[in-house]
Amino acid sequence: MVSTYLDYNLIARDMKLSLRRVSEQTIVARDTQYYRENIGSVASVDEFLADYRLYSYAMKAYGLADMIESVAFMRKVLESDLSDDNSFANKLTDERYREFTMAFSFSGGTAVSQTEAQLDAMIGLYNTSIASIGETQKEETRYYNVMIDKVTSVDQLLNNERLRTYVFTVFGIDESTYSRETLRNVLSSNADDPDSYEKTVLEPRLSELEAARADAQAKLQQSGTTEAEKLELRAKIATYNKSISTVSNYLAMAAAFQFNADGTVAAGSAQTAAHKKTMNELYVSSNPRITPQAALLNKAYFEEKIASITTVSELVADTRLYNYIRTAFDLNEVTIVAATIKNILTSDPDDPNSYINTIGKGNENYKALARAFNFQADGTLAAGDAAQTTEQTTLTSSRYMTRYNDKDDAADAKAIGAYKLAVEKMASVGDFIDTASIYDFALQAVGLDPDAESARTIKRVLTSDLTDPESFVYTLKDERYLKLAQLFNFTTSGDIGVPALAQSETLIQETAKTYIVNKSRFGSEEDKTTAKADAEYYTAEVAKLSSLDEFLADSRLVDFALAANGIDPENVTVDFLRDIFTSDLDDPKSFINQQQNSGAYIALVTSFNFDRGGNVLREDKSVIVTRQGLYETLDRYLHQTLEEQAGEDNAGVRLALYFERQAGSLVDAYDLLADDALAEVFRTIFSLPDEFSSMDIDQQAKIVEKNLELEKLSDPAELKKLLARFTVLYDLENNMEVDPAVVVLSGSGSNIGISADTLFQLSQLRKGG
Repeated sequence: MVSTYLDYNLIARDMKLSLRRVSEQTIVARDTQYYRENIGSVASVDEFLADYRLYSYAMKAYGLADMIESVAFMRKVLESDLSDDNSFANKLTDERYREFTMAFSFSGGTAVSQTEAQLDAMIGLYNTSIASIGETQKEETRYYNVMIDKVTSVDQLLNNERLRTYVFTVFGIDESTYSRETLRNVLSSNADDPDSYEKTVLEPRLSELEAARADAQAKLQQSGTTEAEKLELRAKIATYNKSISTVSNYLAMAAAFQFNADGTVAAGSAQTAAHKKTMNELYVSSNPRITPQAALLNKAYFEEKIASITTVSELVADTRLYNYIRTAFDLNEVTIVAATIKNILTSDPDDPNSYINTIGKGNENYKALARAFNFQADGTLAAGDAAQTTEQTTLTSSRYMTRYNDKDDAADAKAIGAYKLAVEKMASVGDFIDTASIYDFALQAVGLDPDAESARTIKRVLTSDLTDPESFVYTLKDERYLKLAQLFNFTTSGDIGVPALAQSETLIQETAKTYIVNKSRFGSEEDKTTAKADAEYYTAEVAKLSSLDEFLADSRLVDFALAANGIDPENVTVDFLRDIFTSDLDDPKSFINQQQNSGAYIALVTSFNFDRGGNVLREDKSVIVTRQGLYETLDRYLHQTLEEQAGEDNAGVRLALYFERQAGSLVDAYDLLADDALAEVFRTIFSLPDEFSSMDIDQQAKIVEKNLELEKLSDPAELKKLLARFTVLYDLENNMEVDPAVVVLSGSGSNIGISADTLFQLSQLRKGG
């Protein structure tokens, strides 16, 4: 018989070749092909357990062949939720059951409308959309002012989408329903021409509508009008108001441009400088938010107008000035009305009996407002006084520019809070459509107009299958709709589904756990603390990834994932990793399969849900085997088969191969002792008698710790020397012929061995002492 050392070395010196030879064996190839072709169609635990070929293949792969008949037990294992520390598989001391469960997804992921990462992204987009309003206004106004001077006809204006949108925004015209002919007539009209469209159509129509509205309002006030008649009259009045507004806007539009009756530009340009300035202000103020541009316009208006104000009544009567000072002095409560402002401005803040100090109870904002103006008790100004000095105006404007967006900021915070609460309760796409705090917020965040979008279209977008390039959302060819769909986890039926993550929840936690173990098992408490901090970063940030590029751009995430898979980050470049991730895992000639430690790289790649294009792949939840689980099972099956076949001729070879495969994952002495095969290898290496296994477990652990540096088992060279010694001693222990040259090569004469005091303890145990 050939020695254990030579048999083992023949296999281990080129493990990839040895495994390939096993994979090419007829029975192995046939069983593997069956597993590959059929495991993807299994949708439940029952189906899996009912297919003996699939079930037994997987059980053998994880070294659980002796448990194949324990179907009820394995059902409980497979149905365990690995995210729950108290689940059945997690409570078993044998890690093989947990590893087996991890290869499958029978318990499924957690269905959630939005993950924390998606929620953060949505709120981020909302904030960005708000912040960009001012910049958009600035850019569109710049473009308008430059291009309107180059317009030579009405048609040129209407054909330019950006100019047309700017004009429509100012005059409240609906892009989806406007009549080009009507607008051409309006813009070509001239108020000085009695035959113009303005004089012959718009003004008569306005008079007609105003008369009809007045008549309806009069009838509404008449006694004897029934409730049904009142309801009808109110509806008519609302219609008249809308039509009057439209016609009035047409008249204002006609007045804002200088086109001839034939649609060409009159002398000069399409607009005067004054009209252009008015257009700019109307465009900026058309947004309900006070943007930086709107704030600057309000500031300029206040500083220009305040010089002409001579009484409190004049100040309060100008809505724009009134709102300006309310904002500047933080007086926006609903209880503060025009009369309140008048009383403050005519009050003496230093008089304890004044309005400010009695009714206002000494409110500091009241005092600040009163001191910012120079009105007398009767609301007028003393001879020679102005409403404000230059210093007072500067102070007021400074206060305004500090506070102009406080109201909008508070409304945003409220909207975000309402969104979070509503999303948490959302159970279907129907809830999304029917809940304004979700629908309006989400659409605005991605740049869609909630008032202009069709609820049916949004529903189809949200229920699109993002894994199908032919699904509805992709036919729209608009990134805004795609982004909306990606930020939620609706199924095609409209229910809440499991999110598409770069890594599944289970694998995120498993990767973090493995990293902490790898970094701290032989380290200090400081190493463990650092590893935990790294794990916190990883678990938080990896869930936010949406592409391979994002992953590779974060070196901290990359290094973490590599270390968790036993790969030294120092030896890996980004380009190398990109080639690894884009390799064909099933092609033996692909880049990843040509690597010496291809198994570690395959484990890394399959732990992520990136497709070959680098995008996050929404996994098919009807498939119960995970991507990593499939390749892990195939690899383990080959190793298990190789070891079993080697063991048929020589059990020592099987033990050596198994020890080599498991040694790098040992955390402490108890891990080694918990595995009979690993413990047998240790006992043989150190020439321990059979009675060793009968000692107290803590005593056994002390002997392991004293004689074996587990950290060195991760060093291939050290492990090779240790196994060489094992193979020689195994043959000697089992009375097999050993070549003296092998004894020399194995280094059995080295100082590896058991101390005298340990041998004494064992001798006492043997005697029963």
